[in-house]
Amino acid sequence: MIFLPERHQFPYILEDTFRHKGLRRKLVEEIKAKGITDEAVLAAIGRVPRHLFMDTGFIQFAYVDKAFPIAAGQTISQPYTVAFQSQALELKRFDTVLEVGTGSGYQAAVLCELGASVYTIERQRALYDFARELLPALGYRPQFFYGDGYAGLPTYGPFDKIIVTAGAPFIPKPLLEQLKIGGRMVIPVGKDGNQVMKIITRVSETDFRQQDGGNFVFVPLLGGTE
Repeated sequence: MIFLPERHQFPYILEDTFRHKGLRRKLVEEIKAKGITDEAVLAAIGRVPRHLFMDTGFIQFAYVDKAFPIAAGQTISQPYTVAFQSQALELKRFDTVLEVGTGSGYQAAVLCELGASVYTIERQRALYDFARELLPALGYRPQFFYGDGYAGLPTYGPFDKIIVTAGAPFIPKPLLEQLKIGGRMVIPVGKDGNQVMKIITRVSETDFRQQDGGNFVFVPLLGGTE
């Protein structure tokens, strides 16, 4: 157990029990049955204690393969969706990854487990503060940024991989510009809670190859900061 000061918004005793670990093993088998084949991704899902990234009112549902509400009107993504996006990135160890939409930090933790060097940006102050405290307490050390995800992080790019964890009405040009040649971006594109997962590969300075990865439901990607 990890003991943290009471001022933290998350439970200051971070407990990961044998029961939690058993539930994660069942979750891994479930998402594997749904088509996730990358063993590294499955292992990462099996190691990250999802219950610690959720509001206490939903902890009993932490290992159900569904999205659930978190602070600021946002959601923690369905584990299958996290696994799908992670698999679609085709990560290599030490890849630099820009994550747009930190949320409570669950996806960032999975990326860290996969050996990526993670730069994560969040526009909601409450979520930014929560993740910035929780992730290091669990041993994950991405670089945190408070800002507008549409703009990305041009100072720190280009990135090997970019992952967007909210539904964008269009593919932001700054994110395309911050992708390395040969790099991949995974981004849900669409409106009204129904997006198509776009998997984009940068072929050259001016050319991008795009494929569809199926339909998903995300909260909207918002601009600015709050």
